[in-house]
Amino acid sequence: MFMADRSMTERSTADRADRAAAEGRRRPGPRDWGRALRALRHLLSNNEDTARVFEIMRALNGDVGERNYRRLLTTGEGGRIAYAHVELARRLMDEAFLDSLPPGSVGAAYRDFVRGERLSAQGLVQVSQEGLTRVDDPHPYAWMGRRTRDIHDIWHILTGYGRDALGEACLVAFSYAQTGGLGWAVIALGAALRRRGGRQPYRRAIWQGYRRGRAARWLLGEDYEAVLREPLDAARRRLGLAPPTVYDAIPAQARGLTKAA
Repeated sequence: MFMADRSMTERSTADRADRAAAEGRRRPGPRDWGRALRALRHLLSNNEDTARVFEIMRALNGDVGERNYRRLLTTGEGGRIAYAHVELARRLMDEAFLDSLPPGSVGAAYRDFVRGERLSAQGLVQVSQEGLTRVDDPHPYAWMGRRTRDIHDIWHILTGYGRDALGEACLVAFSYAQTGGLGWAVIALGAALRRRGGRQPYRRAIWQGYRRGRAARWLLGEDYEAVLREPLDAARRRLGLAPPTVYDAIPAQARGLTKAA
């Protein structure tokens, strides 16, 4: 009996060790500030260099995917969303699905946005995979990272921020407030510091992006297949997304990045 109990205890201990080892392989390493700052310099020189965004995220975001996944499970619909683990990129690359979205909806605005800008969810997927092997892991935390990646352009629609340099800076400030990922904060701060003084309230627009993220509902907890079918104005009201008044007041031709003197 004693030997049997001992054998069971040893197996239990081994199982716990195996689980701990598996978790350890998924745990992020320490933050790499040098790598992040080098990538930030490149990004601020060329805001189209999306690969640098993912490089900064990998260097600084740490366990944010795990924390947001655990938070998702505490929400009313989070368990169902997590259980379904829909891969949003696949849905967003489905042209028939996009064409089925009703006029005036979030999804119709998204469809017009990506087609007008010649974007695709596949583009973000490919860039995110460069130099990284775990992005496609069959693991809940990796899935949460993919989910966060895939809704970026939907957040452009919901927040009203364009793809110009200022719009991206405002959206990353919003994303920091929503996700807690330090990489987003560093990009927003870097963009704010690179703005010249003068007539346009660039820094106020970026700061407003952060405050809007704090004031809104937690968008990572939304069912995006439902959100895409929701009327855009109604979705913004429900989610607590007031208009980006400072950003909107800046002329479109003045929203490009300007290096500090």
